[in-house]
Amino acid sequence: MPDVAIAAPNEAAADAGEQIALAGGNAVDAAVAAVLVTMVNEVGLVSLSSGGFVTVQPPDGGPPQTVDGWMDMPGRGQALGGGTWDTDTEYGGGVRVTIGPGSVAAHGSVAALEETHRRWGSVPWRELVTPAIEVARQGFHMSSASRYYLDHVHQTIFGWDEESRTAVHDAEGEIETGLIVVPDLAASLELIAADGASALHTGELARLISADVVRRGGILGAQDLADYRPVVRPSLVARAGDWTFGTNPPPSVGGVCVAAMLRLLDGRPRGDWEPEDVQHIIDVQRAVLGHRLSVLDHTDDLERDAAAFLDLVDRDDLALLESGSTAHVSTTDSDGGACAVTVSSGYSSGMIAQGTGIWLNNCLGEPELNARGLHGLAPGTRLLSNMAPTVGQHVDGSAMAIGSPGADRITTAIVQTLAGFVNGGLGLQDAVNHRRVHVHRAGRPDEVVRTETDLTMYYGGVGATLRRPDGHLVAAADPRRDGAVRLVHGPAPTMPG
Repeated sequence: MPDVAIAAPNEAAADAGEQIALAGGNAVDAAVAAVLVTMVNEVGLVSLSSGGFVTVQPPDGGPPQTVDGWMDMPGRGQALGGGTWDTDTEYGGGVRVTIGPGSVAAHGSVAALEETHRRWGSVPWRELVTPAIEVARQGFHMSSASRYYLDHVHQTIFGWDEESRTAVHDAEGEIETGLIVVPDLAASLELIAADGASALHTGELARLISADVVRRGGILGAQDLADYRPVVRPSLVARAGDWTFGTNPPPSVGGVCVAAMLRLLDGRPRGDWEPEDVQHIIDVQRAVLGHRLSVLDHTDDLERDAAAFLDLVDRDDLALLESGSTAHVSTTDSDGGACAVTVSSGYSSGMIAQGTGIWLNNCLGEPELNARGLHGLAPGTRLLSNMAPTVGQHVDGSAMAIGSPGADRITTAIVQTLAGFVNGGLGLQDAVNHRRVHVHRAGRPDEVVRTETDLTMYYGGVGATLRRPDGHLVAAADPRRDGAVRLVHGPAPTMPG
């Protein structure tokens, strides 16, 4: 049985991964169990009504694969428009988001986890869901990341729906500081343990979710959930030094940005981060994020335009530089397998689907994921995504998993961590801890270059795990959030007789 390294957003999620690893699970099993717990206790950041991506490095050394469980545009047979309203928040530097029943997209993260488990897992599915059931049944304390978010939106987003308001507030109307037990959530997880993701797509939970959304004026119908399918694709490959990384391919834009930035870094920084290294990182971000804002977010063929952009990066990188709410789990195991999972429910629609205990997403209401506007895509179309769960292989046999939450800071957090580790010679934890810079609204008149002075969750929450060639495992969690790590030695094999 393999040893497993786990980096998770909170202690309960890390405990779940550890529990599964001790039962003989591999990196994929541990990651799935940990992520399912985040869907219970990372309130406001992720839920069972989420989308996400899983990137896996198979232990046999084969090419990395990405399982796309991101959000679909709903609305089959429904009149589009309505069921939404806008709210402003200072969270994340200030953003206007659209919430309400009409902001709910067709979820897919549990379906992606199930497909990943079917291909690469070893522990029975029901056992992977059990830790999440226990957390939901016993109750949980809100994480610091959830509390920080809810400090901004507990009234505006989580206060309009009665079940939601009751779940996160105490009797005085303040954010709950005690144990939170969301009615019906453990029972919903029991259905998922028994029936798998079908419970959320064709079963009782799908029926309850779609009926409540449509009744309240939204467009997520039963057919939207029934027609949803996770998609498995070859990962997008990028190289840095002696590492080969696999990250999220189109239709996600996040992996494209990571691959382009890694190529443009040109092996920098080399050693300590000098001022010119920081400026180089800013130039790289400005080039890549600016191209995303001006071209990739608006294209009618992301795969074509992403490939053309990466070809341009490879052919003329210097000339290019001269032109103008989420949770993540990383795991690796001693067999050489690696698994990176990033999931999100957006900023949350603010509603719990009646009878389920499940907070519903608002991914149709995130402006940067919907460049064509609210309800601007054809039903069944995947939304854009910043997510970039990434795995890596070194020529010496090392394996890595890395990723981050943080909206448009996901890609810049990942790339700067990899730059420090691969190019700068930092240890994995030191690379995660290193202060960051982010170019916000790159290439636009209101562009802002934000340089981190004190560690803050604005700049992401990287989780990374590493298997060295001798089988030694390393795990690093970001001090910017309540990250937790585990190094688990699997059970010794039972001797016959």
